[in-house]
Amino acid sequence: MQSDRSFWPEWARFLHHLGVSDLAAALLEAASPVNLVIANLVYAGQPFLNQMMPDERVKALTGLFEDQSESRSFAAFLREETSE
Repeated sequence: MQSDRSFWPEWARFLHHLGVSDLAAALLEAASPVNLVIANLVYAGQPFLNQMMPDERVKALTGLFEDQSESRSFAAFLREETSE
């Protein structure tokens, strides 16, 4: 499953607003061995997450964690957004 990259700018702005975009990028890269576990936690929490965000965003988030190359790409995207 490939993540929906259309949400990336919004997620990057949110993380940047919280001041954790660099930390999130580092964790995405460092946590790649456990990303599948995180994806399964998102799947398990989907009924609760759907109350906070639409289903397509939850699926995109899960896809981001399932695919290591997508995780690394989003980490790079975060770093680009932070440097601008």
